[in-house]
Amino acid sequence: MTMVSSSNRMPSSHPLAELIYRLEEGGALLPDSPDNLLEVVGILKSYGHVLDAYWQNLIYIADHQFLELFPFFKYFNGEVSLGKLLRHWWHDRINYEFAEYCMKAMLYHGGGGLDAYLDTPEFAQQAQAAIAAKLKGNFLIAGIHRVFPDFLPEQVRQFCYYSALGQFWRVMSKMFLELSDRYDQGEIRTIPEVVQHIKQGLVEAADKPITYTVMIHGQAFDLLPAKAGLTFLMDTAVPYVEAVFFRSFPFMGTVSYNAQAQQIAAEPERFTYGALYADPLPVGGAGIPPTLLMQDMTHFLPDYLHDFYRKSLRGESDVRVQICVSFQKSMFCVTSAAILGLMPHPLDTEDPTKRAQNRQYLEGWMNRLLESRLPNVQLCRV
Repeated sequence: MTMVSSSNRMPSSHPLAELIYRLEEGGALLPDSPDNLLEVVGILKSYGHVLDAYWQNLIYIADHQFLELFPFFKYFNGEVSLGKLLRHWWHDRINYEFAEYCMKAMLYHGGGGLDAYLDTPEFAQQAQAAIAAKLKGNFLIAGIHRVFPDFLPEQVRQFCYYSALGQFWRVMSKMFLELSDRYDQGEIRTIPEVVQHIKQGLVEAADKPITYTVMIHGQAFDLLPAKAGLTFLMDTAVPYVEAVFFRSFPFMGTVSYNAQAQQIAAEPERFTYGALYADPLPVGGAGIPPTLLMQDMTHFLPDYLHDFYRKSLRGESDVRVQICVSFQKSMFCVTSAAILGLMPHPLDTEDPTKRAQNRQYLEGWMNRLLESRLPNVQLCRV
């Protein structure tokens, strides 16, 4: 495909104009370099393994811990043993709490068809039916439901997000691990090829249905039925990017939640606490949720990436910070794939009106990314 060439591009006065030009020419938000390629593919391999664990636990919780009031063993995936319990207490485990953190960000910020469907009478009716079936013989939860009639329906909404995010990550995990395999085989040699791989994976899975059926006493309840028409791309991928890449939550302990202090934006739409904005330096500090993810990824680093970190200025003493930097680079590649995949018109269009619409679309994205870490990752090392 022929992209917009530098000779006939429309000039832009945007502060990130060079990045707009790069995208129009089929490039990515992240510059193409051997180091960037090594970091991105290596960290996505590690991330793919972590997501494989995350999605399995989210699906397990959605299917087997539905409306359990005290789910003490929800992180054990149904395999409880003394050895596993001791490792859990010793913190020799995957930090599934971060998966829940991302799920709650999606639940809080909403967006897409999933959020809209959870507000429909059809969902409310099915949720109440599932609640009624779960309450049979459970006088404790039945009592709570009578006193707080909105509590359990909100919990059912949350379990839908457990399942939806699990289904989304199942696709992304496979996509990232396949990227690593292609890199090892010499098929992936540039950052634009990484972006193309991710974009193609998103396109192929775009219409994959998102459904959720929970079994209660042998009876099936379709909380997210196929007839709702929920799909992978628009109803999980796009809301995920919005909630986790851009908005997320203020990290407790770093800013005041006191309204009088006004350290947090009053409107959630103005939140900029997502993965694309986070300062890598606090990673490793207590109470910073991404620290959990960085710690999980230390267990799956490929040898070539681990060696790359050892050769840095501080060696392995700040490995979680280095992982965070690599991870942000990789997420800008995923964002590039999303941006290019949602372009209103093909990049190689010769229609001036369509090219102008594409330019307006890209400038809108760049406006949101001005205060992100994007300017920093233009350097080979951050």
